[in-house]
Amino acid sequence: MKKNLILCGFMGSGKSTIGKLLSEKLGARFIDTDAYIEQKEGMTISEMFEKYGEDYFRQREHEVCEELSALQKTVISTGGGTLLKEDNMHALKKNGVVFLLNISSRTVINRLKNDTTRPLLQQPDKDKAVKMMLSNRTPLYNRAADYVIDAEEAPRKVCLKILSIYNNL
Repeated sequence: MKKNLILCGFMGSGKSTIGKLLSEKLGARFIDTDAYIEQKEGMTISEMFEKYGEDYFRQREHEVCEELSALQKTVISTGGGTLLKEDNMHALKKNGVVFLLNISSRTVINRLKNDTTRPLLQQPDKDKAVKMMLSNRTPLYNRAADYVIDAEEAPRKVCLKILSIYNNL
């Protein structure tokens, strides 16, 4: 593996699922930044938001991006908001290639309709919240991405698309 392979995209885009498949195919370590932060903090992201607020979580997220940027041979799945901060994007791109997993708001809503673990989705009108966040975040995701991948298909197909690009870098 030349550089770390970084996955970004909106919640529900398949970053964790596809990241695990990629790490198996590449024989690389897999790290999900959200799970890594939860492990380090000893609490869920929802608990961090509730107890300390979003700013606290975003600071932990930045520290983790700096830490992970020093790793080699790693597939990193970022949280939905991670690469919205330019500092995080620059940290991870120092030693990584960023793939954006692009999905429609309809797909997000279908995949997350029963999800109760994401603090930013705990709103009366989940559909409206998803559409608004997605329209705000998409330009920032595009700016962070080295490659944009249509992630509407099955995870294995998306994984193969990414590998064909990554292996030819």
